[in-house]
Amino acid sequence: MSFKKRVAVVGATGIAGQQFLAALHKHPWFEVVRLAASPRSAGKTYEEALRSPNGQVAWWQSEPIPPAYRHMRLESAPELVLSDVDIVFTAIDTDAARELEPLYAAQKPVISTASAFRMEADVPLLIPGVNSDHSAVIRLQQKNRGWKGFIVPIPNCTTYGLACSLAPLQKHFGIKLVVMTSMQATSGAGRNGGVLALDTIDNLIPYIPKEEEKVEVETQKILGSYQSGAFVNATLAVTSTCTRVPVTDGHTEAVFVATERPITVEAAKAAFSEFQPDFGTLPSAPTQFFTLHDDPFHPQPRIDRDQDQGMTTHIGRIRLEKALHGIKYVLLSHNTKAGAAKGALLVAESLCLQSFI
Repeated sequence: MSFKKRVAVVGATGIAGQQFLAALHKHPWFEVVRLAASPRSAGKTYEEALRSPNGQVAWWQSEPIPPAYRHMRLESAPELVLSDVDIVFTAIDTDAARELEPLYAAQKPVISTASAFRMEADVPLLIPGVNSDHSAVIRLQQKNRGWKGFIVPIPNCTTYGLACSLAPLQKHFGIKLVVMTSMQATSGAGRNGGVLALDTIDNLIPYIPKEEEKVEVETQKILGSYQSGAFVNATLAVTSTCTRVPVTDGHTEAVFVATERPITVEAAKAAFSEFQPDFGTLPSAPTQFFTLHDDPFHPQPRIDRDQDQGMTTHIGRIRLEKALHGIKYVLLSHNTKAGAAKGALLVAESLCLQSFI
């Protein structure tokens, strides 16, 4: 890319916004030129907005705040100036996204981590390498809504690893039914109540509001097709139980798949191994789309999650599923990297390569 795309990050002071800034630091294609947050933070420098009255700087990433962002002035998200921006990354809650993202999309491409528009009929829910062809609906979205830009959200972080793992199985064997139980990291809930230390130590939270519904419908949309100007959902049935466990980063999922055609462990491993999308020079792409583990004690979040920039999907314990006549396995994906900001950067990079940006 001959010059860097200029980007704005909206919701920059929250945890998801911080993940964007950490991922965008020294990015070869993108340069942060504007930061936005709630009106109460407008006018403050980024570091000032993070600093509490007791002096604590509420930066929650493992690396320090990149110096380039410390003294950038925050803008009010509803009044964000877009004249010198090529891409808007949004890291805001659903209600705010439903209000603000159309304002931005009227002028510029918006890549979103929010769920507000994921299931809209003219909005693609993209995982590069899995359903990149769904990006064609962007032109219909622009026509329908009269926008110069567009909105492309990324999937729920739990959906991400599941949909990735199902794509090669669907291609080679067909899928009738998926039963999934997740053991999700606490970072997936930000710093909200219900996942505080006293809630999760020596404990498991058996319910995550709205998570199971998202996983089920998003997976069907991602693995479906885009035909004659409309999405056709995959016919596979998905049922899930989503839980929270005392792990900082990395969502683990136990997956049971009933296939339409006969499958063996060796054939499943071959399907995963051969599924290697051509990402070309995309900076955020994994070296290996899947990392397969023969050791039955892997994948483990603490040990495996950061491999390949946190962008590979780990799969282990691949076994025949005799009750459902299919296959079963354990997967691990990094919820705050592949399933969040870095995954959104990969979507934006892919759309640049496809000339949508």
